Amino acid sequence: MGDVNLSQESLEPAGLGETRSNGPAAVPGEYSTRAEIALHGVYEISKVLATPARLETTLANVLSLLSSFLDMHHGIIALLNAEGLPEMVVGAGWSEETAKDYFNCLPERAIGQIVTTKMPVVVENVKTNPLFVGWAETEWGHVSGFVSFIGVPVKVREKVVGTLTLDRVWDGQRAVLLDNDVRFLAMIANLVGQTIRLHDVIERDRERLMTEQRRLEKELSEATKADCGKSLRNIIGESQAIREVIEKIAIVARSNSAVLLRGESGTGKELFAHATHDLSSRKSEPFVKVNCAALPESMLESELFGHEKGAFTGALVQRKGRFELAHKGTLFLDEIGEISPAFQAKLLRVLQEGEFERVGGMRTLKADVRLVTATNKNLEDAVTRGDFRADLYYRINVVSILLPPLRDRPDDVFRLAQEFIRRFNEEHGTRKSLTPTAKDVLQECYFPGNVRELENCIRRTATMSKDSKIIANDFACRHDECLSSTLWRGVTATAGPINIIQAIPNPAVRTAPPVGIPSESDSAISVNKSNPCPQLDSCKAMQSEGNLGREQLLQAMEGAGWVQAKAARLLCVTPRQIGYALRKHNIAIRKF
Repeated sequence: MGDVNLSQESLEPAGLGETRSNGPAAVPGEYSTRAEIALHGVYEISKVLATPARLETTLANVLSLLSSFLDMHHGIIALLNAEGLPEMVVGAGWSEETAKDYFNCLPERAIGQIVTTKMPVVVENVKTNPLFVGWAETEWGHVSGFVSFIGVPVKVREKVVGTLTLDRVWDGQRAVLLDNDVRFLAMIANLVGQTIRLHDVIERDRERLMTEQRRLEKELSEATKADCGKSLRNIIGESQAIREVIEKIAIVARSNSAVLLRGESGTGKELFAHATHDLSSRKSEPFVKVNCAALPESMLESELFGHEKGAFTGALVQRKGRFELAHKGTLFLDEIGEISPAFQAKLLRVLQEGEFERVGGMRTLKADVRLVTATNKNLEDAVTRGDFRADLYYRINVVSILLPPLRDRPDDVFRLAQEFIRRFNEEHGTRKSLTPTAKDVLQECYFPGNVRELENCIRRTATMSKDSKIIANDFACRHDECLSSTLWRGVTATAGPINIIQAIPNPAVRTAPPVGIPSESDSAISVNKSNPCPQLDSCKAMQSEGNLGREQLLQAMEGAGWVQAKAARLLCVTPRQIGYALRKHNIAIRKF
């Protein structure tokens, strides 16, 4: 195994048995025997190994302590991979790269013998040992004596996972006893092996826990998406406007803050209120809805707060109100802007204190509800006029979400139409479908009544169509039977920023004066700017407002690069009106 007789007990030790004054770090004087020094060394190194740290840091600290207990010129701890190649190399006071370079310079035969035999290798003089044949002593730098080498295996469950090696320079003046050093290094290597095993166990557990965490996060994310998809199953749309609203709903649903849904009639406020509940932590609790505009004040108070038996004529039994029924859940108050100022004060007390009394009752009740309200009115104007209490406005308008009208999400029109056709087919056992020409008609329509009007249009057309394929000619507007423009003419503003906003005409293009002001030319169009629905051009109501002049039409088409949609915006009309006028004046479409 080496050139040293490990049983030479009579020789004076130069390792653990000597108190040095010129070594790397002298052993404390109070430790006089080799056993005491070794015991102290094991104790100090065990403390280092028990300290939580990165494995590289721990091994480097072990080597630093070894240099204090052994006459050591160089010290290396190398951990090997399954192929026997160095995976981690740590030296006393070296960087990992420098230590690895030095380890690679050691004879492969010497390291290989440690690994294969699983036994220490001790070489008294590397110059005369066959394991170091062809290996120059100058690898350690200039030395005055000869170099000794000690290497012990680092084992984990009888498997060699690395080596602990050191070398020392001997000047030839003292006898050398290496067996004590070998035993001491073997004990340290065993402790290092146990530490490596512990780090491996911790790393495996960490990887297992991280894998399990990733799996659970994935399952939770998929479950959340499934719940979100289930909650939003009736909200159809992929446009940017609708995605932004859904993202806001998902964020707001995590809190208990009051939500005010604002939007025109027919934009689906009740669906989004239900989605807010379904995505919240209260989803397992009741979702209760009340249409404030559908009930008179006296009935609304009883509906929300409940009443006692005999509280008024017809109150034959005690009845719980919607606040009680929605306890721990969500209460949705639709058309909140329609309630009277007197009832606003009663509602405000409940929202502030969470307390109320049933009609005709004396007992104060408490209710924990998440409030979601909706309106299509301009509450700011109502507050300014004194029709709506400012304190109630601030109470219900904690988070305000604006629902986009259908005209702001044109990409969703055909998706919605297909869904309404599907529902119609389920209800009536039919197999109706929309053709590309029907799609063109739908995407050109203004739909001031939003989704509700679109559904009405689809159901009416599906009912009246004679074939399973719905074409453009099946729509009422193609037969002068669509009265939507007449219905929506002159509609007043609804809710400030959610009002129907007309397209701003290009000042470079001359537009016709409003209705009631005669135009300079008989061919000019009269545009009613108060009309929020420039409906389909075939409607009688629209035709009665005037006709697009040929010159005006040509000017707009030239300015828009012969893009009908752009020309329609310049003239404040719909693309269908542009198409109708082009056909009427027999103007061919120029293509570039």
